[in-house]
Amino acid sequence: MRTSDEKTSLKDLSRFRADIKTLFDKWKAASCIPAENVFPMEFLKALRECGVLNALLSQAEGGLDLCRSAEGGLVLSTLLRRTGYVSLSLGRCLEGHVNVVRLVELYGTAKQRRAFALRLRAGILAGIWVTDGVPPVTIRQENGEYRLAGSKGFASGIRQVSLALITATTSQGLSIMLLVPTTEADRKRPGPGALMGMQASGTGAYDFTDVMIPPDHILGSSGDYLRQPEFSAGAWRGAAVALGGMDRLIDLFRQELVARGRAENSHQLCRIGEALILQKTAAMWVEQAAKAAYSTRMGSEEVVATVNLARLAVERAALELITLVQRGLGLSAFVKGKAVEQVMRDLMTYLRQPAPDETLTEAARWFVNHDWPEESL
Repeated sequence: MRTSDEKTSLKDLSRFRADIKTLFDKWKAASCIPAENVFPMEFLKALRECGVLNALLSQAEGGLDLCRSAEGGLVLSTLLRRTGYVSLSLGRCLEGHVNVVRLVELYGTAKQRRAFALRLRAGILAGIWVTDGVPPVTIRQENGEYRLAGSKGFASGIRQVSLALITATTSQGLSIMLLVPTTEADRKRPGPGALMGMQASGTGAYDFTDVMIPPDHILGSSGDYLRQPEFSAGAWRGAAVALGGMDRLIDLFRQELVARGRAENSHQLCRIGEALILQKTAAMWVEQAAKAAYSTRMGSEEVVATVNLARLAVERAALELITLVQRGLGLSAFVKGKAVEQVMRDLMTYLRQPAPDETLTEAARWFVNHDWPEESL
């Protein structure tokens, strides 16, 4: 039997879900196409005003436990999926922000969690920047504080993120997490080059050389960033964003066929049917992965293996969908500037996550000797 607090929490979640639906229905009806090279600030502003950033926090900090409870996880999945529909670039930045929230909740002290919650309620966007540039980021103690050196590359939202969770290597060769303000404009650098897609995410680099941080900016202990199951389990959130991109691509595909008067063609109907199968398959995998990530009954290795398979299943479904759309629309799917062409490039770029072969073999190694998790996770 649920307590009164639990019932209140579920009502709050239900209201928040309804608010998100209203917001995204409005965006979908507007059929807007975000500028390819411009960060979608108007969408981020609307999410802030809708209370999304606050909702990510724990109930103790005034949030809705989207990163903690199974019920909150289902709402978070919907939020990420719909954000990916509107803009995969914004979805990438929101997913990174969620990742920071989750890591602070897991590894932060009570004081760090309170301080972070205050910044979130002020409307900041956090980023997770762990890919090293040249030279990589290092840290050394100096007069009671810590001095950083080096840079981070492939930093999404370089102009919008004002607080980044980064990793740095100590003089002993250990990797630790830090929370570092990233508001100094002269430290922001161009990225590794113009990406094929996801240009609106504003990927760049940030130079941390000679940044001084106090000890309370260090998060957790050495090795925590790679600690399982969280390191791999968080991939379900990226899969949810990618699913939103698939949703958008299918809508664009259907709309163009209808506009051409080709939607009743038997071959195109086959493609539409196959596309819907891929979409539903990916959605079921995302749901399975989200349940695993929030499960209190599954062991660490089982969670990791399940989410790893889900990540790859969504990637495969999305790539097959892109091929279907290209065959169905022909050369018009390759016209620069069209929404369908932009979404395909963004989705292909978004799907390029690290170590896919290792991810598959590790998951398979677990399931060679174990049954699939029970449905009641």
